[in-house]
Amino acid sequence: MRNGAVGTDKFGFDGLEAVHWNLAEPPLYEFAIRAGEAELAYGGALCADTGVHTGRSPKDKFIVRDALTDKTVWWDNNGALTPDQFQRLYQDFIAHARGKTLFAQDLYGGADPAYRIKTRVYTEFAWHSLFIRDLLIRPSAAELKHFVPELTIVDFPSFKADLNRHGVRTETIIAIDFSRKIVLIGGTNYAGEMKKSVFTTLNFYLPTESVMPMHCSANIGPKGDVALFFGLSGTGKTTLSADPSRTLIGDDEHGWAPQGVFNFEGGCYAKTIKLSAEAEPEIYATTHRFGTVLENVILYPETRIPDFDDGSKTENTRAAYPLDFIPNASKTGRGGHPKNIIMLTADAFGVMPPIAKLTSAEAMYHFISGYTAKVAGTEKGVVDPQATFSTCFAAPFLPRHPSEYGSLLRELIAAHGVDCWLVNTGWTGGKFGVGRRMPIKVTRTLLAAALDGSLKNASFRTDPYFGFSVPTSVPGVEPHLLYPFKTWKDKAEFDQTARRLVRMFHDNFTRFEGHVDADVRAAAPEVRIAAE
Repeated sequence: MRNGAVGTDKFGFDGLEAVHWNLAEPPLYEFAIRAGEAELAYGGALCADTGVHTGRSPKDKFIVRDALTDKTVWWDNNGALTPDQFQRLYQDFIAHARGKTLFAQDLYGGADPAYRIKTRVYTEFAWHSLFIRDLLIRPSAAELKHFVPELTIVDFPSFKADLNRHGVRTETIIAIDFSRKIVLIGGTNYAGEMKKSVFTTLNFYLPTESVMPMHCSANIGPKGDVALFFGLSGTGKTTLSADPSRTLIGDDEHGWAPQGVFNFEGGCYAKTIKLSAEAEPEIYATTHRFGTVLENVILYPETRIPDFDDGSKTENTRAAYPLDFIPNASKTGRGGHPKNIIMLTADAFGVMPPIAKLTSAEAMYHFISGYTAKVAGTEKGVVDPQATFSTCFAAPFLPRHPSEYGSLLRELIAAHGVDCWLVNTGWTGGKFGVGRRMPIKVTRTLLAAALDGSLKNASFRTDPYFGFSVPTSVPGVEPHLLYPFKTWKDKAEFDQTARRLVRMFHDNFTRFEGHVDADVRAAAPEVRIAAE
């Protein structure tokens, strides 16, 4: 089903061998397997290998610098192309497509009809077409008859950019023209570039409509209370929001509008390394279903059963699946205004407590800072977790300056009286390589207490290094875990490591100090004890 009046010629394609429109899972499986793009895994998932690109290539993303973007895009964070360079790239994509068979999907980015963007995605791989069909929102058959795309994404892994002709860095390219609403992706098999291009586009347009775009997961409690979970890949957004006692709105990207929260997507993109049925039963079950796409997951040769413990290809193994594969997922992708905001960090230094209560100013400080660890495999070339600061927990996807998003978020938090928490899902008892990852049961226990309101009644201490409030005891949590200092054998090394991280916070925030209020600057970590 499609709108026959708006075909490939409207975009400029000519000489195509064929176009397959809005195919469902069975024919996409057939095309992918017949072409050798993927193989069938035990249980029914389609398993694909992304080649050399096992993660995003953020340094190869460029935005066209023109009258619309010149004064609105945060150019310190985004590469620039001239309109002429993009036009040459576009023409070369059109030429590259001649004689090819393409797959097209008409989809929505955004569950709220008032703010969604109609997105058409052309791919040369059938499995990429299935991936984006899983991840975005599928219109009804009636809606497809009248579908007119506002955003067009062209995804050609076999296209190689020319460094001189196109003004790019490598043969890999993710080029966005916000004026023409076109995204061109070439030189990478990594399907995640498509979904993040939609996110980047919404991050550009929605703030002008007083909608806060967010790199977060979201769920709803039995009493209708919405919780947001900010965090980068590997911090627990997907895992922690997939709570059987709460309804899942979405696992990765949302907007906060005057009417409430809405999902940008219609699917989930979960990391699967070390995935188990015991720890994450809802997500595990999706990996054995027809319609799920597995990326870079190693299969046992004889049985084709996925081996989620095998990270030999990459630590960034993934599963993409429709949201309704999660039993307690929201059917609307929408909710009210949040009651709690959780900022997730995977502290590779192992010195931050498992949970802390944040004031409004502290919440803004940590939101703008976006401290976490780059988890292995999330980006090409990252082998071990690395401490990093990704502002707004979304730096690679921010076309605008962080202060715009920060100001929007602070206004919304104040207007709706939201409680804010910082949760460390990283290391305890030592830094990465020495300590251990924070037990997920501990994190879930602490989150449950925060979300049901009981944690607000706990007694709190002021952390001597970071200044925020940390509970002194929580039922079901070993007391020493709430005191990171006590989990380290070498107390002097803890002190040195914590002070080093505090300095890193200060050094990172200098570039934002002129864009925030005095109380936010004053919320910076401050060591309150003498050096040992």
